[in-house]
Amino acid sequence: MEDPLIATADATGTEHSEPDPLAPTPPNRPGQLWAISDIHLSYKVNREELEKLLPRPDDGLILCGDVGESAEHLHMAFKTATSCFRQVFWCPGNHELYTLPTQKEHGARGEKKYEECVEVARQYGVLTPEDDYVLWEGEGGPCLIAPIFTLYDYSFRPAHVKLEDALAWAREENIEATDEHILHPDPHASRIDWCNALLARTEHKLSAAVASNPDVKLIIVGHWPLREDLVKLSLVPRFSLWCGTKKTNDWHNRFNAKVVVSGHLHVRRTDWKDDTRFEEVSLGYPRQWQECKDRGLDINDLLREILPGPEAPLEPRSTRWRRYG
Repeated sequence: MEDPLIATADATGTEHSEPDPLAPTPPNRPGQLWAISDIHLSYKVNREELEKLLPRPDDGLILCGDVGESAEHLHMAFKTATSCFRQVFWCPGNHELYTLPTQKEHGARGEKKYEECVEVARQYGVLTPEDDYVLWEGEGGPCLIAPIFTLYDYSFRPAHVKLEDALAWAREENIEATDEHILHPDPHASRIDWCNALLARTEHKLSAAVASNPDVKLIIVGHWPLREDLVKLSLVPRFSLWCGTKKTNDWHNRFNAKVVVSGHLHVRRTDWKDDTRFEEVSLGYPRQWQECKDRGLDINDLLREILPGPEAPLEPRSTRWRRYG
């Protein structure tokens, strides 16, 4: 089954199609924090691109989910990232949680699959949602880096569509996430139940972090967008079902976020909500960033600077699409 998101980035953000190259990093500039997600190492082109990652030994990197579907993909990503960056953070996307058809009889499912991913990360010293949040004291800091894992609950749907009708509503437009077949919720009864359990756990951890560090901003790092109004999929709008939960809509305010970093949509963009900057940092499937390659850009140009990052606009402004980085 072809992932519906393969189409989304092809026609999104074209109204802001000027390149936005990253400024060169001055020598010995310490402590910038970068992010990228959805590098999908099952694709040969993306694996070759990962090998082009340049060393930034004073900096940090966030891998914001959908590295790939296998332990091999995680080993590849973590080995390369930790050899180039001082500190690496990772949170899972839906693809890391897949139990592929070839693993049907013996592969880990649900929480066990996630735990296997965490164990791989720990082999490389990569920080995950299972680790204590760490204080980042580089440029733009100090900030607490908070990787989270939340999933989705099908609440990103129109008000007139009942939960029990949500899948049928998406299928009316021939939209169905691969998750419905190979992302298992074990030991939970459903992905909604797993999502609710993750939300309760994450809320507790974020609340404790804010209480212990009342004057320190958080960088909240999760694969799925926190807010429904950030999900703009013009070609496959009903894919929104698998894009998050309305229960996190106010987390950027509740948990004192300076920046919220996410992926999943395969549409690079920057938004400001209240006093918080939101960054969607996907690379995506090869054809979705082919235009970047055609312009001579590579993975280093598509890393998104999280800290110190751009200044907030003086007045409210629309989304800044980052088709070219």
